[in-house]
Amino acid sequence: MTSDPDAAPEACVADTTRPFLSFLMTAYGTERFVAATIESVLSQTRTDWELIAVDNGGSDEMAEIIGRYTADPRIVLVRQENKGIRGGVTAAADAATGRFLCVLNSDDMLLPDYCERVGAMIDADPDIDAVGCDGELFYDPDDGTPPPKSYFASIGRRSVPDPSRAVTLGEFLDEGVPLYIGAFRREVWDAHRGFDPATTDVEPDVALWLSAAAAGDHIRVLPDRLARMRLRPDSASRHPTRIDDFQVRLLRSFQLALAQQPHSHNGSPESRALRGLRYEHNLRRARCSLLAGDVSTARSAARDAYRERHTLRAAVVVAALHISPDTLRRVHPVKNTAQHTIDRARWHISRAVGP
Repeated sequence: MTSDPDAAPEACVADTTRPFLSFLMTAYGTERFVAATIESVLSQTRTDWELIAVDNGGSDEMAEIIGRYTADPRIVLVRQENKGIRGGVTAAADAATGRFLCVLNSDDMLLPDYCERVGAMIDADPDIDAVGCDGELFYDPDDGTPPPKSYFASIGRRSVPDPSRAVTLGEFLDEGVPLYIGAFRREVWDAHRGFDPATTDVEPDVALWLSAAAAGDHIRVLPDRLARMRLRPDSASRHPTRIDDFQVRLLRSFQLALAQQPHSHNGSPESRALRGLRYEHNLRRARCSLLAGDVSTARSAARDAYRERHTLRAAVVVAALHISPDTLRRVHPVKNTAQHTIDRARWHISRAVGP
């Protein structure tokens, strides 16, 4: 969304009546972590923010923890019955007054210069509509097993984002989108319906980034890790009973965006990110089917994965499933245990040696 040229000079003047950034935090079942999340917001070096914290389930303990911080007028507590992540974020957005909105999970942590870095970019170019960044993914418990990793690395991004230029939809389709912890201009959030509770067939943050890019909104991406995201065993992207639905929503988000751009910028009818999602989804189907004893489905899924990406990993799985599926089934847990031990040792060594 491009600003009105006549209004551009006014945008350079700080608006002291509204916060620069509203953090939208929905909290449910995270009583152990939410205080650390709030403390990370309070530690921001740029202070013109507000935090809208939604007790998304009517937990007295959650309300009590958040309530310890509401003496600070920048922190607002909203209580409601559990309406899911979309309903919680939407309730926070409805109460927010900031010029930009940013989703923050109640077990995440911001680095102290998040607001300062994002704000400096927007202050330098008032036409910017949204700013994304990289982040550090770490597992709960935070003992280095597996070691923390870059969000961009986890989605297979190959290039380093260039914050000096606007991002195109084609780039998002090829490289994937930034973290959900991104700052969106209020008008852009509203235009793309934010985390609309009525839209349940897509992953809301991914769909928001893609929709904004498809509309030609001015998006910049910082290459820096400005937040830490906790990966818990019960998160949608890891829980065995929820990961399939999560992956289907991701696929749907990219498919809808691709439909708005029938051919990507290099002429390919499919995006690299979409092929990557299908590849990982099919490999997981192969693994789960094998462990459940369904060798036929495992073989079919492995072949589907190889069709998406001709990788050595997929080729080995296809071959092993045809030559000796029983051996592959026995090897899988042993391989995971060995990798777990190696990762843990690497993390402890790195902590002992230091940077």
